[in-house]
Amino acid sequence: MGSPWKQFLLLSVISSLSDFARAVAARPLSYAAVLRMKQDGSSSVLNSRSRPQQHHGGGLATPDWPAFSIHPPSALSLHGSQEDYRSEESEKHGPIFVQEPDDVIFPLDSDEKKVMMHCQARGNPPPTYSWYINGTHVDSETDYRYNFIDGDLVITNASEITDHGRYQCKAENGFGTILSHDALLQFAYLGAFSPRSRGEVSVREGQGVVLMCTPPPHSPEIIYSWVFNEFPSFVAEDSRRFVSQDTGNLYISKVQSADVGSYICLVKNAVTNARVLSPPTPLTLKTDGVMGEYEPKIEVHFPTSVLAAKGLTVRLECFALGNPVPTITWRKINGNIPKKARLRKSQAVLEIPNIQLDDSGTYECKAENPRGGTAFKGHLQVYTLPQWVRMINDTQMDSGEKLQWECKAIGRPRPTYHWLRNGLPLTPQGRVEIVNGELTIHKVQQTDSGMFQCVAENKYGAIYSNAELKILASAPVFVPNPIRVIATLGKDVSLECKPRASPKPRITWRRGDRKIQPSKRIMLLRNNTLKIVNSSRADEGNYVCRAENQLGSAEMTAMLWVKEAMRVVLGPSRVEVTVGESVVLSCRATHDTSLDVAFQWFFNQKPINFQQDGDHFEYIQTVRARQSSTVDLMIRSILLKHAGKYGCRAQTSADTIFAEAELLVRGPPGPPGVMIVEEITDSTATLSWTRGLDNHSPISTYNLQARSPFSLGWQTVKTDPDPVTGDMESAMAVDLNPWVEYEFRVVASNGIGTGDPSAPSRRVRTKEAVPSVSPSNVGGGNGRRHELVISWEPVSEEFQNGEGFGYIVAFRANGTRGWKEKMVTSADATTYKYRDETFPPLTPFEVKVGVYNNKGDGPFSKVVIIHSAEGEPREAPSDVKAYSISSSEIRVTWKPPSPGPGKPKRYEVSCWRDTEKEESGKKQLTVKNETSTVLTGLEGDSQYLISVKGFNSIGQGPASAPFTVKTRKYPPAQPPNNLMWIQEGNNISLNWDPVKAKDNESDVIGYMVLLKQEGRGHNQVTRTINPSTMLTLPEGGTYIIEVRALSEGGEGAVSSQVRVVTSSGVRAKSSQCSVHCLPWTLTWSALLLVLLVP
Repeated sequence: MGSPWKQFLLLSVISSLSDFARAVAARPLSYAAVLRMKQDGSSSVLNSRSRPQQHHGGGLATPDWPAFSIHPPSALSLHGSQEDYRSEESEKHGPIFVQEPDDVIFPLDSDEKKVMMHCQARGNPPPTYSWYINGTHVDSETDYRYNFIDGDLVITNASEITDHGRYQCKAENGFGTILSHDALLQFAYLGAFSPRSRGEVSVREGQGVVLMCTPPPHSPEIIYSWVFNEFPSFVAEDSRRFVSQDTGNLYISKVQSADVGSYICLVKNAVTNARVLSPPTPLTLKTDGVMGEYEPKIEVHFPTSVLAAKGLTVRLECFALGNPVPTITWRKINGNIPKKARLRKSQAVLEIPNIQLDDSGTYECKAENPRGGTAFKGHLQVYTLPQWVRMINDTQMDSGEKLQWECKAIGRPRPTYHWLRNGLPLTPQGRVEIVNGELTIHKVQQTDSGMFQCVAENKYGAIYSNAELKILASAPVFVPNPIRVIATLGKDVSLECKPRASPKPRITWRRGDRKIQPSKRIMLLRNNTLKIVNSSRADEGNYVCRAENQLGSAEMTAMLWVKEAMRVVLGPSRVEVTVGESVVLSCRATHDTSLDVAFQWFFNQKPINFQQDGDHFEYIQTVRARQSSTVDLMIRSILLKHAGKYGCRAQTSADTIFAEAELLVRGPPGPPGVMIVEEITDSTATLSWTRGLDNHSPISTYNLQARSPFSLGWQTVKTDPDPVTGDMESAMAVDLNPWVEYEFRVVASNGIGTGDPSAPSRRVRTKEAVPSVSPSNVGGGNGRRHELVISWEPVSEEFQNGEGFGYIVAFRANGTRGWKEKMVTSADATTYKYRDETFPPLTPFEVKVGVYNNKGDGPFSKVVIIHSAEGEPREAPSDVKAYSISSSEIRVTWKPPSPGPGKPKRYEVSCWRDTEKEESGKKQLTVKNETSTVLTGLEGDSQYLISVKGFNSIGQGPASAPFTVKTRKYPPAQPPNNLMWIQEGNNISLNWDPVKAKDNESDVIGYMVLLKQEGRGHNQVTRTINPSTMLTLPEGGTYIIEVRALSEGGEGAVSSQVRVVTSSGVRAKSSQCSVHCLPWTLTWSALLLVLLVP
């Protein structure tokens, strides 16, 4: 184990073994396997008279599978002679099919030249297999093409001539032989069309034509389509053209000039997907005239009798030639076409999916055009394969008994039956009677053992039911032996005697050396059971049952003890508790001191699961005295569902006693019965309900609740009477809103709490009423010149009280008498505009808004004063001035127009170059009604025109006359260079080369020095007219210095940065354009990286 790969290999093996162990441990074990794994196999494997037979499949556990968990069954006092819980894995039995052969379609052009037919059966001993083709035995020794792999048949170089047919598998072992159902082997292929050229087809225009496909040899079915002129231009099927999937021909009901061309039939094998094309068929038009109209002629139709298997899809074709193009219709004689049916291809195909027996009948297709009509009828008959209703099962019998088996199947046509024994036909003779599906064998013998098959078949298929018959022959055997029986004093006791034996043995009983004679108190029953009535201590002792047949004899001893009867007391017998409380039930049993007692608790006749219900139930361990035992059941945090009957069962090996106590749980009421709306008005609803459970506490009050589309869930409603007492079952809900859809429910309360609500009532709508709520927040103003704008908050649908809801807008000029009223019919409207050229701006109006619906007019809102619109500004701003403050900025100022109607709310400043149009210039809005602004982003040294106009919500006013202004020259583009600095402590002396402006730049008027400390947000700015300055650093740290030239055109370009690190007492001198220093740690890191990387 020195190599790492060996350690890895060992870990992989250990992991795989662990996975395998977990998988094995999780494998489910059958009951039969449990019996087989008992340590004492002789006492646990029992014989069975009847074993259910698996048909067509089923798995078999491996016989030598290891036993990872053993749960032997508890021993019974006596065992029957024929009772058996047989393990099919270990006991000998005949073959049972696990897999039977299926139909196969094998492509002849497949690269894999082998066909495999599957067959698998289980049995003990394992079965051997043989195969039959069309009833002839397949001999693999004389024909090398046949091979067997287990039960599967492999055919090499299969050919249709020699291998096509029906195959059957036979499985046999020493207990019998069975035959599988047969399976059809077909071969898929598609030949080539005849290369011979096809003749021209010539018809008149308007005439019908049929182009023949004449498909090549093929198997199985093929799919037809037609190509027009060249691939892949396919003929489109419609009401005039149809491709039959039955004949393959192309039908054109009425030829047109566009149909002239070359037609090619394309066929596709549905299994192999192989395709071949026919030689072209030319279609031409005759020149001797046009075909006149003629009545339809059905050229392709479904057969007069159609057979279809239940569950498949049926396609019925019908197409006619005619001029004009015929219309196809379908009907079912004496019935309706199934709703699931679909019409395809312009109604030329009737498709019925998942066909059933009731779809059978006569179907008619009819072709019609203005010249006449014709019809075709055919009968659709649905058949079904046989299906089992009753099958036969494996049976074990004593010799001399009568066997009666019946198998029954349904199908259409009705199935017939025949029987096979060990794969050969069974005929009625001697002791064997066969009547349809009933088989009777009188006085069965050992030679009748074997595998039997009932075969039900009709003309469309056959099904098999298999069963094994075993004739038993054994001397009597008792398992277990002896047995111990404990009886209760004064009660009856039964001692059973059920040996395993075949044929049936003769039974005798004795006590000691004396044969037991039947009496009034001791009886021998027909099933050989010895019954003792009113048992006493004197009946204690050993009883011997002797069984004997011609193969041998055996005895069984039953040891009988008689004990005192047990008594059980469960208290208290009736308990009343409230939800949430706890209670203890005590169960006390008095019993014979020599016996152990076991207790079990029940709730409503079902055992209590203390693990599942441990939150509420606790089992308190037994308290045992000399002749009594006691257990307690604690029920915690009791719920309503815990009400019921609690039972205590005490059990000893002698007898079992059961006692019950009732637990009543008081809690909140249960839900009342469904709420019913008895009567509805515009504001009330008369409601009724039925009482629910009071849960042992009287109902004190009911709470009525309602829900509407406008409420937040369920809301308590006012009632009449108020309150609704617990003895009532009806009340009236009041103060409801008219024309609102409501649901109602009721909740009951008692002294313990409030219960769950009833189920809601059906939805009902209250009656209509005149509106009672007026609009709120009536206001208005603004608008265009000569407009009065009135606004309000709309009334919620909840308060509209009916259909036809709208608003009445009333207004009058302040100081006048009459009101003008206008109707607004939209319930969602929020504004009304009134226009009158006669009233001046800002005229005051008295305004109120009312409501109405189909029931009448409702209230008006309070009167408010609203002014008419003041209109847009009438004058332009005055005294407009503008001056350049930099190369890219212009400050504009103005004065507002004269006071009066149309006061501006904001201003718009337009700016455009003297070489541009105003529309392409820049526009800038002020914040509110400010009278100055700064225009930015302008070109330097450029002439601009400026105008200002005011606007409000109504519109814009006139613009001021353009004002001309020129921006200043650009600031210097050259930054200050050759920055020199001397540091003494916190003082820095800084100088640089002067900046000289170019002709197109503004003159330098000074410099701006920016001092900022790294890591701090504070900046210090110093301005100077000279190319030098003195700076004082506030404190130690790292500082960055930048310098810019100042001009009338703005700030110039920035210099390169100067980085200064300060500490007191330091004197430094430097000259630089920029500073770029790497920390030494980063430098060393980079150096190490260079050294390490090859």
